[in-house]
Amino acid sequence: METAEKHIEQRKPADKNEIVVDIDHISKSFDTKNVLRDINLKLKRGENVVVLGKSGQGKSVTIQCIVGLLTPDNGTVKVFGEDVSQMNELQLKELRTKIGFLFQSGALYDSMTVRDNMEFPLTRIKRLTDQNEIDQKVEEVLDGVGLIDAIDKMPSDLSGGMRKRAGLARTLIMQPEIMLYDEPTTGLDPITSREISELILHMQQKYKTSSIIITHDMECARITADRIVIMNDGEYIAEGSYEELEKSDDEFIRSFFNQTK
Repeated sequence: METAEKHIEQRKPADKNEIVVDIDHISKSFDTKNVLRDINLKLKRGENVVVLGKSGQGKSVTIQCIVGLLTPDNGTVKVFGEDVSQMNELQLKELRTKIGFLFQSGALYDSMTVRDNMEFPLTRIKRLTDQNEIDQKVEEVLDGVGLIDAIDKMPSDLSGGMRKRAGLARTLIMQPEIMLYDEPTTGLDPITSREISELILHMQQKYKTSSIIITHDMECARITADRIVIMNDGEYIAEGSYEELEKSDDEFIRSFFNQTK
């Protein structure tokens, strides 16, 4: 039997210069509101990119365009070199099996145990039928996020941080190549937020995922980001490392970092 980790180890060596998501001059409006204005972003394989911005700036709209839930008015979004807007339903379904999406809530099924939540995508999407294989994958991914002891608990019995871990585990069990995190530390206390941020970094290193992390949590950005882009009024106005942007002369950019001082 092949474990998830063995499968990942057998993938071709990652080309760190390979562009897995290429957002090229996209714009998106809703009625008269311009939410995205000429957005450009390239995500490399194995890279964590953090998107910072105030609420209502279109950060989540960008990642909905990546998975084909929204279509840009202008420009293109290519994932693994393919134009998402040109994909049919079958192609979009296949693409989404390669992309993990961690929602703010964790999006667990409240009527299912943690174990059942983990099994659901394996049996419904991957169509696995060997219970021994399913058990092994479930236990492995829960152990990886520190939740093996909660395997038979209901979501209502979990703390906010544990729910986030369970949501991350259920996403990772599909072995996605790209992870999209939408405010992964929202609603958590500072200690739990740090634990989730460190877990995101650990999962990147373990599973070699490429990630876009939408957050306004500067500690999360500091811990997880290989690169940060800052959004204002529907545009990306700055890009760089945490250390580079922290030293910016721009008052708006500095305002993010002043939160941590």
